[in-house]
Amino acid sequence: MGEAEIPIELNRQSSVNLAAQVANQLRAAILKGLLQPEHTLPATRRLASELGVSRGVVVRAFEQLSGEGFLEGSGAGGTRVAVRPDIQSPPLIQKRPSSSPPHGDLIDLTPGRPSASPFTHREWRHAWKEALSEQGTTLLPPALGTLALREAVAQHVAVSRGLNAEPEDIIITGGTSDALHLVVDMLRGRRDHPRIMVEDPGYPTARRVMSAAGARLLSIPVDENGLRSSQLEKIRQIPDAVLITPSHQYPLGGRMAVQERLGLLKWADTNGVLVLEDDYDSEFRHSRMPLPAVASLPTNADVVLVGTFSKTLSPWLRCGYLVVRGSAGQRIKATREALDTPVSGVLQSALAHYIQGGGLSRHITRARREYSHRRSLIMDRLGSREDLELSALDGGLHAVIRFEKPNAAELAGEALKQGVRVVPLAGYYSERTPTNGLIIGYGAVTDLQLTKALGILANLLDSTS
Repeated sequence: MGEAEIPIELNRQSSVNLAAQVANQLRAAILKGLLQPEHTLPATRRLASELGVSRGVVVRAFEQLSGEGFLEGSGAGGTRVAVRPDIQSPPLIQKRPSSSPPHGDLIDLTPGRPSASPFTHREWRHAWKEALSEQGTTLLPPALGTLALREAVAQHVAVSRGLNAEPEDIIITGGTSDALHLVVDMLRGRRDHPRIMVEDPGYPTARRVMSAAGARLLSIPVDENGLRSSQLEKIRQIPDAVLITPSHQYPLGGRMAVQERLGLLKWADTNGVLVLEDDYDSEFRHSRMPLPAVASLPTNADVVLVGTFSKTLSPWLRCGYLVVRGSAGQRIKATREALDTPVSGVLQSALAHYIQGGGLSRHITRARREYSHRRSLIMDRLGSREDLELSALDGGLHAVIRFEKPNAAELAGEALKQGVRVVPLAGYYSERTPTNGLIIGYGAVTDLQLTKALGILANLLDSTS
């Protein structure tokens, strides 16, 4: 196991001599199991130097413990702890029980999990090789993000979302949660508990993060096409910001019409409301052309685009970005400058190389074909059933299945017993009465796993109908 590092504290005012103090503390560590037979003790000269005592003090302590049978010399190998029956075993780390089925063959259809395929591609490995070969630095990464990655993100949103952004408009974040926390921190500069309006149903993690950051959440009921501008005129308590998922409402899967987007922007401009556009998986479209990002539409309102690499690449990276402009953008930048960046420089460098080299664009093209095929598997297996309704399949990485019977939570429990994890739709509702149904994520599973899981779900629906 190597050389042991055991803290020894000496009391020079004690009546017990220093050699005895060293021996007593080493003996106690051995008996407690903190020092084991595989441990080698430091050389006497080095330990004496670290303790600030003469080498003779440490030699006498070692000799005493060797005489008692606690230590043994091993020549050039140094001094080791002796094998003794009265030495305790080292404390074991208790493992948490697994929630997976006993057979360990869990098919996880939790939504929001993309394919891990980009990490197997040569382009991804090459990007990291390039990042690691760059000259090292002892400086912190820039608070707003490295220039190379901000330039790469600006190019990416121009191509993927038709958004004309400059590198100065980009802030690199530690994913969507960090981005939302950052915005709340900015808003708290004006109000202790800023009011943020959120869609219901909506993204539970976003609600949790913003609430924990100090925001007061106001929910607005929406359907799959998001909120309607006619709803906004009836709001009595004007929020400081509104969080929307217009490109692919989460989790119901529709998209906000252009006229509704324009109506939202007009209302936001009139009332001084910050619009937060969560653009979490707009790259993956299956049946319809994309609508322009809200942030790209002409307006005087403050609009912030919240983007992430969690869906295009992996949430394991914990990296995303904000596209900001105007006075709100300047305040968000100032807040990030004060808090500093949570994203490592080497990760930013690797992502910049990957995007600029075309790796991300090619991955999205491949993944779109892959996800589109799995979408077809779901439609082929469940689309003709009259006892359920399929939705959210125009884009993204998940499908919504709504049905009257059985209870979705009970069905999810039965599915887990058979090795399939699905998520009830009810968990995405805040104040409204939830719809009975399930969300099926198909990004991270193989075609074979998805086909097997769909068969199990279909059988469960048949047996309870």
